[in-house]
Amino acid sequence: MIYTAIDTFYLTDEQLKNSPSRKDGIDEETETTLRIYGCDLIQESGILLRLPQAVMATGQVLFHRFYCKKSFARFSVKRVAASCVWLASKLEESPRKAKHVIIVFHRMECRRENLPIDHLDVFSKKYSDLKNDLIRTERHLLKEMGFICHVEHPHKFISNYLATLGTPLELRQEAWNLANDSLRTTLCVRFKSEVVACGVVYAAARRFQVPLPEDPPWWTVFDADEVGIQEVCRVLAQLYSLPKAQYIPVCKDNDSFTMLNKTPDTQAPKESPNNGTTNDSSTPKDTGSTKDALIKAALDKLKESKKSEDDGKNVPAELDGKEDLTVKSKSDYKLDASIERGREREKERSRGRDRDSRGRESDRDSRGRDSDREREREREIDRDREKERRHRSKDKGSGHSDKLRHHSSRDRSEYHSAHSSRDKDRHRHHPYS
Repeated sequence: MIYTAIDTFYLTDEQLKNSPSRKDGIDEETETTLRIYGCDLIQESGILLRLPQAVMATGQVLFHRFYCKKSFARFSVKRVAASCVWLASKLEESPRKAKHVIIVFHRMECRRENLPIDHLDVFSKKYSDLKNDLIRTERHLLKEMGFICHVEHPHKFISNYLATLGTPLELRQEAWNLANDSLRTTLCVRFKSEVVACGVVYAAARRFQVPLPEDPPWWTVFDADEVGIQEVCRVLAQLYSLPKAQYIPVCKDNDSFTMLNKTPDTQAPKESPNNGTTNDSSTPKDTGSTKDALIKAALDKLKESKKSEDDGKNVPAELDGKEDLTVKSKSDYKLDASIERGREREKERSRGRDRDSRGRESDRDSRGRDSDREREREREIDRDREKERRHRSKDKGSGHSDKLRHHSSRDRSEYHSAHSSRDKDRHRHHPYS
């Protein structure tokens, strides 16, 4: 049983030898070729999509981890590689659209298999099927990883190790290239990234003949052992001795990005070019028995379809007449219902009109009453004003008459007093009068 945790996805040699692909009849050489082929697809597609190297490295590690739990016979190399690129681009914060990933893999397949490069219509059924399969495969990836996609690459240790050892700058680029090539092998699921980084540094130093401290051994400072370093160098040497990886069709389902017309039942078991054996783990007897069973099932289905067609032809004409009657009755009922609905609508409209007319008349009456009341109020106000004016005029007239009377009495008294004073003066001056 393989348990997945953060940065603890490491397998032993026995677990790799008993992988799910071996149980499905795929030998070690074919599995190694398909792993290299899938990593080549991831690397090339990352370059075409203009992704950083960290995305391609993460996608290759996810690819190796997935096929440690699943078989190449059940999951297509091409589809899994595309899903790894798509998922890794999101994990490394450099996302790409599913449309772009599908178009790139479609173009790569046309070039690798020398097919005419045709345009992939985004609105076609073929594209929709490829997109749905890409999403489904990504879901399988996350499920097998337990949604734990943490990846630690050896690249971040190389610079620190070389700076500590004081090596020349040429050695750094060579070690970096070897670290990129190590991702095509199963070293990322067998050893920790520190051990892989030490092995890469050792291989680069041997190639440029740069001496490294041996007393004490330099790898003990970096938590590595000599056995792991020797195994890393051996795997890299074996990788460089292999020819360019070619696609080997071992998947039971159709895994092509260019042709989607074939079905799994019609595809015959293909032979691998390396060992000449069939990719299916079943024996010839089992295949023969399964073929017979499929033929019998097909014949039974044909018989059932013929019986159903005969039963459909022998239907009596009475049923057709009844169906016509029912259809007619339904149509008549629909007509009557529509007529009644029209009448009800007309009645409702007439009622609404009557209500509107009544409301208008009531509004008019209320307006007339309001106008009469306002007129009466105005008349009363005018009357009150006239009364006030009359009272004011009366008050003014009475005050003026009193003043006149007072002035006349005062004038009389003054007149009599003046007359009496004149008489006295006369008597004084004329005593004989």
